[in-house]
Amino acid sequence: MVWSLCRALLYRISPRPFHAWRAFLLRRFGAKLGAGCRFYPASKIWAPWNLVCSDAVTIADGAEIYNPAPMRFGSHAIVSQGAFLCGATHDYDDPSFPLLAYKMAVGGYAWVCARAMVAPGVSVGEGAVLGMGSVATRDLEPWGVYAGAPAVKVKERKRPGALAE
Repeated sequence: MVWSLCRALLYRISPRPFHAWRAFLLRRFGAKLGAGCRFYPASKIWAPWNLVCSDAVTIADGAEIYNPAPMRFGSHAIVSQGAFLCGATHDYDDPSFPLLAYKMAVGGYAWVCARAMVAPGVSVGEGAVLGMGSVATRDLEPWGVYAGAPAVKVKERKRPGALAE
C-alpha cells in the first residue's frame, strides 16, 4: 500500500525526463536496477521488490509489469507503450482460487512491442521481438521475431555486430 501511495504521489506525476528520480524511488522499494534504466511516469510496476534490471532497461508509458514473483530484465530490454507482462494467474481448479505466481525473464536486447502481452511464466529470450498487439503464451526463442495471438515465430532477427557470434 505504501508503494501505491508513493507511485501516485511521487512517481506518476514526475516530469517525463526524470528517469533517475523514478529509478531512485523504485530502488527505495527494493528494485535492483543497473545503470541508465529508463522508467516512464505512466509505467506501472506492481512490486518493485521483485524487479531486477540490468543496464539500460526501458519501460515505456502505459507498460504494466505485474510481478508478484521476481521478474528479470536483461541489458537493453525494452517494454513499449501499453505492453503487459503478467507474472501470475489463479488455479481455477481449486475452489479457493489461489494465486499462482511465476518467476519470469526478458532477455537482453529483447523488445516487447506496444500493446503486446506476455502470459504468466513465459520467458522472452535474448534479442527476441514480440510484435505489436501479439500475445506470448510460450517461451520466445532468442533472436526470433514473433507476431499474432498466440504469437508464432515469423522470422529470425539479425544480431547487432557486437553481439553476433
